[in-house]
Amino acid sequence: MSDKICLSGKGITKVFGYGDEKTVAVDHVDFEFHEGEIISIVGESGSGKTTLSKMLLGLLSVTEGEILYQGKVRDISGYKKKKEYWKGIQAIFQDPFSSFNVFHKIDEVLLDCIKIRGGGKLLYDKKVEMMTEACSFVNLKFAELTNKYPFELSGGQMQRLMIARIFLLKPKILLADEPTSMIDACSRATILEMLLKLREEIHMTIIFITHDIGLAFYISDSIYIMEHGKFVESGASESVILNPQAAYTKRLISDVPKIHEEWDLSTV
Repeated sequence: MSDKICLSGKGITKVFGYGDEKTVAVDHVDFEFHEGEIISIVGESGSGKTTLSKMLLGLLSVTEGEILYQGKVRDISGYKKKKEYWKGIQAIFQDPFSSFNVFHKIDEVLLDCIKIRGGGKLLYDKKVEMMTEACSFVNLKFAELTNKYPFELSGGQMQRLMIARIFLLKPKILLADEPTSMIDACSRATILEMLLKLREEIHMTIIFITHDIGLAFYISDSIYIMEHGKFVESGASESVILNPQAAYTKRLISDVPKIHEEWDLSTV
């Protein structure tokens, strides 16, 4: 992990609605994410973590506060600037079935990634070589995928295809919103392994958005605990999990079932 900060925010706030009807989804949060770091933003449904992730991606406007990208105030005014920003930050979402255009074949999906990275004028044979390598990285065979549509694949294969896209795009930052929640434990371990391998290969910063505090502890350098739109605790993962200070963090940890202990269901 580098000391260089790639993405940071000061007083980031998102308010939906007006007056008596307004909802503060994200409430004045501060953060600093470093190059090559793995961060987990942990919270239950409704805590504001997905809203924050959409602001980081530029899919939602920021009501208040400032996001800095590569040390400069982020400017995503207009489609051209937003598209340039998306070369550096990409996402893998929870539902792979809604992440692909149903009218686009897999070849088109991968060729579009090559085009975004400036490889649009490469010879087609070279593009096939790049797509084959990307698919191979996630244990898929491009020859078996060509001319197919994403919906013809299983959920696990679609998750892998999403990572193949990231392999081609090579963003500086990857935002992974519950990327393994829809697949079985064996596939989940494989997907995480692929993401960590990708991080090593291109020194990518990975931001996990998750409700799974056990997963966060296992994979993260830093953890941010989110409750009701605020960060109630943050720091190095071992410090946050082994020496929690906030009552909410302690409850999240106590909710993780222990195999060799009787389960306490009183907090459920």
